[in-house]
Amino acid sequence: MSEKSVNQPRIGVGVFVIREGKFLVGQRKGAHGAGSWSVPGGWLEYQETFEDASAREIDEETGMKIKNIGFVALTNNIFVNEDIHSLTVWMTADWDSGEPSIKEPHKFVDQQWVDFDTLPAPLFLPWDSLLVSEFMPEIKRRLAVSKTRG
Repeated sequence: MSEKSVNQPRIGVGVFVIREGKFLVGQRKGAHGAGSWSVPGGWLEYQETFEDASAREIDEETGMKIKNIGFVALTNNIFVNEDIHSLTVWMTADWDSGEPSIKEPHKFVDQQWVDFDTLPAPLFLPWDSLLVSEFMPEIKRRLAVSKTRG
């Protein structure tokens, strides 16, 4: 690879932490998607698995522990105004322990448990693709299963 910088897509991980039929969302702060809402997550680190990235990001951002982490969706995201191209690997996980707190106030200003009927607005850009994707029935199924385990 040359010394010259090359624009390449980055890989982000977004995690639906599921608890009693709801999932945690946070209101983003900072330049990338400021004011919008999304599930916790972040950039995949070098040689990190999706599962490890999910557990790390949830711990770093909320202080919670998660279990039963699994892949559920993939979206291709182009942020024209920010000159960012990313792929979001969407994961689901069951809440294991800890109450959510904002551990990175430079990234999030609010958090709440929601379902698809109570989503706050505006949503982070990758949600535009996710909500119309073929992956939604599986995400909703996993929420429903969680609700019955309550």
